[in-house]
Amino acid sequence: MARRKIIQWLAALGCNAYVPGFSRGGIYKGGLKAICVPGLNCYSCPGAVASCPLGALQAVIGASRYSFSYYAAGLLLAFGLIFGRVICGFLCPFGLLQELLRKIPFFRPGNGALAPSRRFAGFAKFARLFKYLKYILLVVFVLALPFLTKGDTGVGQPAFCKYICPAGTLEAGVPLLAANAPMRETLGWLFTLKASIALFTVIGCVITYRFFCKFLCPLGAFYGLFNRIALYQIHLDKDRCVRCGRCAQICQMAVDPSLDPNCAECVRCGDCVKTCPTSALSAGFRGKDAGCAKNAISQL
Repeated sequence: MARRKIIQWLAALGCNAYVPGFSRGGIYKGGLKAICVPGLNCYSCPGAVASCPLGALQAVIGASRYSFSYYAAGLLLAFGLIFGRVICGFLCPFGLLQELLRKIPFFRPGNGALAPSRRFAGFAKFARLFKYLKYILLVVFVLALPFLTKGDTGVGQPAFCKYICPAGTLEAGVPLLAANAPMRETLGWLFTLKASIALFTVIGCVITYRFFCKFLCPLGAFYGLFNRIALYQIHLDKDRCVRCGRCAQICQMAVDPSLDPNCAECVRCGDCVKTCPTSALSAGFRGKDAGCAKNAISQL
């Protein structure tokens, strides 16, 4: 198993280490829940031992006794400035789930920035346009609505978690409902809405690599804003690059590293580094003199 997969599995299992929650149909409420993990992992998942940073940010933005969630926002800023979307590629449990769904055999319209057939040019255009949807979700559902829906109660709605988040539906809703009969009797239109979004997301992930990351994830959108300035970088040695296009062809996030190695869409999986025939690409934490550590993930 590749080193990245080992890290992904360890991160997913570590974030969901409360095994009794799955059999009891309840959630862990201990002290660790005050800590936010870096990736998308629902607070209400039966196995979750910590909190989702998006959920924490929405919860405190929407509470009148706080002017802003400095703890959650500070953690997100720290994660972004240090790692960027390395978190998406290595530490996000829902990212791992998407990659597992992608292994299900199904008709697919091609991957990467350089789709092999003109037949799917429309799909590529769709992908380029709708990648901005996750930024709209970040601004509207994560930041604006929790603040604007406070009302007289002084408590806002965690809009993304409540109305959209397919990770919450799949990681929390389905396991809790399976183990909790009384909860199943309370199902209504909201669960139908979220289940429909979750089903759409699952189908999308089967058809295209990391569908949720590409189009819907506000956490990935936030971390992507830091890709160009994060301590962890993809470095291109232009003198070594021969413009063979292999890095673009292998990239499943539709990025061309030879043109934009620190694009906001890059999840730092390292495939481009491994496939480069001239070792023009490298990745790692920037040193004092800028550039990247030459051997950081080339062995992944």
